[in-house]
Amino acid sequence: MKNKEIAAIMDGARSDSKTDMRQLVRHLFSDFFELHGDRAMGDDAAIIAGFAALNGRSVAVVATNKGQELKERMATNFGSPTPQGYRKALRVMQTAEKLRIPVVTLINTPGAYPGAAAEAGGQGQVLAGSISKMLQLKIPLLAVIIGEAGSGGALALACSDQVWMLEHSMYTVLSPEGFASIMYKDAKKAHEAAELMHIEPQWLKENGIVERVLPETVLNDNAAELQKLIANQLAAFDQLTLTQLLERRHKRFRKF
Repeated sequence: MKNKEIAAIMDGARSDSKTDMRQLVRHLFSDFFELHGDRAMGDDAAIIAGFAALNGRSVAVVATNKGQELKERMATNFGSPTPQGYRKALRVMQTAEKLRIPVVTLINTPGAYPGAAAEAGGQGQVLAGSISKMLQLKIPLLAVIIGEAGSGGALALACSDQVWMLEHSMYTVLSPEGFASIMYKDAKKAHEAAELMHIEPQWLKENGIVERVLPETVLNDNAAELQKLIANQLAAFDQLTLTQLLERRHKRFRKF
């Protein structure tokens, strides 16, 4: 892949135009009611979670939040959730299971927060628990990668029946800069690393890692097209029995 195309994907995934996740949630859903706290340690501004309506049907919504102004970005660790955030997200998803309503996750995160306090708070255990429990939830799950989706921090919100991503977004085991630092001892070789990592969404689709690659234009007109696509997919999930839904989800992830 040409360096210019790699740069377009990386720049698009990290574009400031994609950081206002609260606005995207407002455009996609109505009557959004946000919940706070993990009922254990506190709240995390990097995770937006709650319940809403989509074309008249109830849904649960979980979205990562990078923030807009510097103060908010500091509070969200620039979009890197802490254990409190993942526990809050799982709390909402498990409540959705009890209510028998689908979950839509919107992802734009470089990864889980790697700070000492987060590690002491059980970050690794929380991520593993979220992955395990999402695979078992008896409701439809849809994940949409809006910008970045890095490492286990993204996977812990993307163990869904389908995973979609925008054409200028990334779904990676770690950032290209981190990969370059490990492989080449030089973070400046991020574009070279990104090519080796196959960050291009179309390659991920061809290899079954994501189901759909959406054009960036789905975010135009207050994300009206994305709203329609999500509504149609949730309706398609309704045609499956619970057994079929879970079998397909398990088969999807076992192939890796």
